Order: sequence, then C-alpha cells, then structure tokens
Amino acid sequence: MKVLLAHTPQMRRDYYGERSLNGLRAVADVTLHEGEVALDAAALIEAARDVEIIVADRMTQGPNEIFAKLPALRAFVRCAVDIRNIDVAAASAAGVLVTQASPGFVQSVAELALGYMIDLSRGVSRATADYHAGRMPEVVMGRQLAGSRVGIIGYGSIGRYLADLAKALGMDVLVADPFVTIDDAAIRHVPLDDLLTHSDYVVCLAIANEQTENLVGQTALARMQRHASFINLSRGNLVDEAALAAALREKRIAGAAMDVGRALDQMPSPELARLPNVIATPHVGGLTPQAIEHQSSETVRQVADIIKGEAPVGAVNAEHWTRRPRVKETS
Repeated sequence: MKVLLAHTPQMRRDYYGERSLNGLRAVADVTLHEGEVALDAAALIEAARDVEIIVADRMTQGPNEIFAKLPALRAFVRCAVDIRNIDVAAASAAGVLVTQASPGFVQSVAELALGYMIDLSRGVSRATADYHAGRMPEVVMGRQLAGSRVGIIGYGSIGRYLADLAKALGMDVLVADPFVTIDDAAIRHVPLDDLLTHSDYVVCLAIANEQTENLVGQTALARMQRHASFINLSRGNLVDEAALAAALREKRIAGAAMDVGRALDQMPSPELARLPNVIATPHVGGLTPQAIEHQSSETVRQVADIIKGEAPVGAVNAEHWTRRPRVKETS
C-alpha cells in the first residue's frame, strides 16, 4: 500500500525519526515530501494522487477539498494529538478514516512547566542574558517552589503528572476543571476564579476549543496576584494576548512563560515573547526523543492496522470508514 509521509525534511528529522521511518517502510511503500514548506491543499492533492494513506505532521492541513479529489485515499493519519486543522466531517462524508496519536509528551511538557516556574522565580534566563551581554545582573530575591501554590487549569494527563511532581516538591496544588472528579486529598479542586486568586503560578493546560477561546483574558488576569506568574503550555487560543501583554507591561502580574501562542505553528507571538518579563520557547514542549518516538511509532502501528483493514487505536471516525481496504482471506 502506498503511503505519503507529508513531513518536510526538518519536521521528519525532528518529529518522526529514522527508526519510525524504517518501521513505516517495512509495512508500506513510502513516498517522502522533500519540500521545505508544508504541503498546502493543492500540493497535497498533487503529491498524494495515487496514495492510499497520508501520514501528516501538525503543519499539514486536511481541508475539505482533498478528500473528494483523492479517490484512492483511505486514511489520513495525524502524527500528533491535535486534529483541529483536519476537516473530519468532510473525511467522514468521503469515507476516509482519520486517526490521531496519543499524547506521548506528558512527562516532557510537565517537566518544562517546572523549568518555567524555576526560571520565573529565580531569574535564570534574565541573569544569563545580562551576563552574556556583559552586564552585571540585578540581584533579586527569589521564590522557592516548596511552600508555593500552583494552580493547574485542566486536569488531563499532563495536569495530573504535573500535580504529582508539584506535590513531591512540597507545593500546594489547586486544580480547576469542571469535567473531572479528583479523589486526591492533597489536591484542592476549586472554581477557576478561586484558583486565579490564590495561586503563585497559574499553569494553563486546558483543552483548546470554542468554549475555552480566550479563557484567560482581562477579567481572569485581574484576579491574579501581582507576584504571580502565568504559564501557557496548551494552545495560544486560550489566551487573550492583548490582555496578557497589558497585564505584563503594567506589572499587574509578575511574569509569564509560554511554549505556545498564535504565531505560525502555534508558536509564541513575537510581540509577547520580546517583553522583558516573559520566557518563551518555540513550541518545543514535546520535543524530546521519547515523546517523538512515542507518537511516530504509533503511526506505524496505525498504518499496519489500516493495511489489514482494521480500525486502529486512535481512529476518530471509524464508523464512517467506507474506503476500508478489502483484505484477501488466506486458505
């Protein structure tokens, strides 16, 4: 079966890896996208004209038109959790299977949250930048994590792992998530307003959808303490960036750290990232070998199942999969 791996060479190196590529080649006839930019709809249609499975990174969109114009296409496999730029309804109408990877970056992202909290509290990157520039850094009183309070918005896989790490460090943990039940006596399950009011660090890990668009805006930020810091490791869509920039410039909160934003590829917006009380990284929360291999190897297993005519773990519209391959029975 023919497969198009739609990652650019850089994305293939950073987000797929040789071991998974070799695994994919062991089960299918693989074509690689060698261009330096992600395939748009027209280019994807041209590249996948005789392809039965597309394996795509998060930069490769799956818009409506590709499913009708690629009659041989049986499945669109996303090597990421986020499938918001895939038109699943259009894929379902065309009988094309859509899959997503499970989150293999839980530990990686939670560890980055801890790194942010330490940096925000102790001025690691600020002092380093001063030393690099030949300046003597200002000596500022820090805050230790032990005894501090972290508020976690969203108690999914990353939130739960981060809560355990925070407890191990002696932090007080608050969680705001109306959709979960928490049976850990060491964690206080509170409304969002209470979390914002009482936390030293607010970590946003909520799911990005229409309901959470601009969840953290002017009103939410006004509830935070002046010494508190805001951390976003979910998606830029959850934050009103103009309101956050104003709160930071006016020092209504002490600082912010972010690995995501509304710039290209969900990266932090440069306007926010350049503020002196902001720590920003270019969407690398899940960029560790363990995290990447988890998701890329999962796509190999998904492709192998699809070739056998089986809906794999991670399928999101299996009930609409009418372009399922016919598998010859062996006698």
